Amino acid sequence: HLAALVLARGGSKGIPLKNIKLLAGVPLIGWVLRAALDAGVFHSVWVSTDHDEIEKVAKQFGAQVHRRSPEVSQDSSTSLETIREFLNHHHEVDIVGNIQATSPCLHPSDLIKVADLIQEEGFDSVFSVVRRHQFRWSEVKKGENKMTEPQNLNPAKRYRRQDWPGELYENGSFYFAKRHLIEKGYLQGGKMAYYEMRAEHSVDIDIDIDWPIAEQRVLSFGYFGKEPLKEVKLLVCSIDGCLTNGRIYVTEDQKEMVSYDYRDIVGIELLKKRGIQVRLISERDCAKTLSAMQLGCIAKVNATNKLQILEDWRKDIALSWKEVAYLGNEESDVECLKNAGLSGVPADACTVAQKAAGYICKSNGGCGAIREFAEHIFLLLEKVNSARKQ
Repeated sequence: HLAALVLARGGSKGIPLKNIKLLAGVPLIGWVLRAALDAGVFHSVWVSTDHDEIEKVAKQFGAQVHRRSPEVSQDSSTSLETIREFLNHHHEVDIVGNIQATSPCLHPSDLIKVADLIQEEGFDSVFSVVRRHQFRWSEVKKGENKMTEPQNLNPAKRYRRQDWPGELYENGSFYFAKRHLIEKGYLQGGKMAYYEMRAEHSVDIDIDIDWPIAEQRVLSFGYFGKEPLKEVKLLVCSIDGCLTNGRIYVTEDQKEMVSYDYRDIVGIELLKKRGIQVRLISERDCAKTLSAMQLGCIAKVNATNKLQILEDWRKDIALSWKEVAYLGNEESDVECLKNAGLSGVPADACTVAQKAAGYICKSNGGCGAIREFAEHIFLLLEKVNSARKQ
């Protein structure tokens, strides 16, 4: 029994609840859980946590949850201690693939190859490394009357990068080990092997990268699912709670008023300029409001079945579901979010809508969420175009 295990403690000295902080619209832990589940080599996929919110996100992505004890949830607790506790409660597990939550560019293809090494080729432990071309020098502490010395080069004959194979460093993405080894107190030992990952996939947020840079790396090199991305050609947006903040103001003469953010109007115009159709949908009769906004978008109001309307629009312009994006915020949007190739919700969307969406905006509805989702679409379009060139 090969189990994937992601350790995700609630406490963090740096970023509070970092493991579920949104990275490119997806909770950080979601990136590695998606890769582990889609790899198809694990008999079970687990998250070990001590926090309710992390548990909710883990289950949202399809993982099982092991509630770790307070004894292994301290700042001083080691990964080995936490994994051994997990094994004590799950006697069916023979091999643990400990995957680091802070490695969001992990791909299923890597996990498949590692599973083969440990299951078919008889290795007791396999861990991930990355090749680096860095010259090392000895450290000279302050006050010491010493000279630094080269550690892996001859200064008189410095290698050119293309002539030097470099060195292998652990990148921390994963550590696979068999039960008997872990029970003896080791994550690496016995018959060992390393697995070399591509440099662009070796992203470790804990060590050497900050959040905005990590988002760019993930958008360029992250794993987005089994199906290849396609160019978005239609965005359908729910009016109430996405284009507006969902509030309705009623005047003394019983006229309704709503507010919207000019940034969202700009976002809609930018989408149109990129050749992406934008259509709007609402369960209310807000035709007069839309007319006043003068957005120039096809809209459907009094929509009792949003999914059917979305399906009719998709067929009318001959698009596949992968070419449709949907931005919604309510329970009535859930089926549309699940079917669309690219789906998003504002930050204040209801829980069931958030669970169904692939991207969660940082902005609330009516406060720039459409503009933000448009930027996300543009970044993914760059990824699609880059893949075509390759």
